[in-house]
Amino acid sequence: MRLRFVVFGALLVLLAGAAIALRSSLPAAERGRRLALRTGCFACHGPEGTRGTSNPGRADKTVPTFDDDLMMFAKSREEIREWIRDGASAAKKKSETWRRDRERGTLRMPAFGRRLGPRQIDDLVAFVEAAGGRPEPEDSLAARGLERSRALGCNGCHGPGGRLARPNPGSLKGYVPSWDGRDFPELVQDRAEFGQWVEHGVSRRFEQNPLARFFLDRAVLRMPAFEKHLEPGDVDVLWAYVRWLRDRASVGAGRPG
Repeated sequence: MRLRFVVFGALLVLLAGAAIALRSSLPAAERGRRLALRTGCFACHGPEGTRGTSNPGRADKTVPTFDDDLMMFAKSREEIREWIRDGASAAKKKSETWRRDRERGTLRMPAFGRRLGPRQIDDLVAFVEAAGGRPEPEDSLAARGLERSRALGCNGCHGPGGRLARPNPGSLKGYVPSWDGRDFPELVQDRAEFGQWVEHGVSRRFEQNPLARFFLDRAVLRMPAFEKHLEPGDVDVLWAYVRWLRDRASVGAGRPG
């Protein structure tokens, strides 16, 4: 009887550990991207907000994008929030020229304040900021890391600035981990392990773990080995950017949302 209880207890511990390991932990920007898809934002702003559709009647002729056009319409995070919540920023609403142009346009930005809660709007703000490349690091090493991540194509899977978690069927949690996500430390413990992922496409710790190897092999998207494509110092500047991004995320984690 005692052995049965011991086995049952051990099974419960294993199941609890598996549940924790499999629990998804999407970053705010990725939650916002998925919400934008469900809410219809991409119908006008284009795929992931990067290609605005035509808007006859308007002087600018197309719906603004989240990347190239963002600075012309929103100078701050609060103004992005106003556009989503109220359909326009307070500054634009004061402009008679803008109001006339809006009236001539075929498409008009809807107000989502009554459809979405504050947390959902915060997630959309995070996504729009990420898509628009805001903010960029002032530290020169981190800024260089961001630049090199773009040149190496990291944004393709990890999203702009490494801040998204795109779907990845077959992987352990079903998505590509973001660099500022809560589950990043499960994959990368330190600078040395980060270098192994970048240079060889996998860390030694994961390569030697049969369970980890199983999920890595069955995933649709697999981390490539960049060793032959790196410039001297690339791993250091990439790591500097990741640390900057994670420090920024940890500061924002205490905000109400």
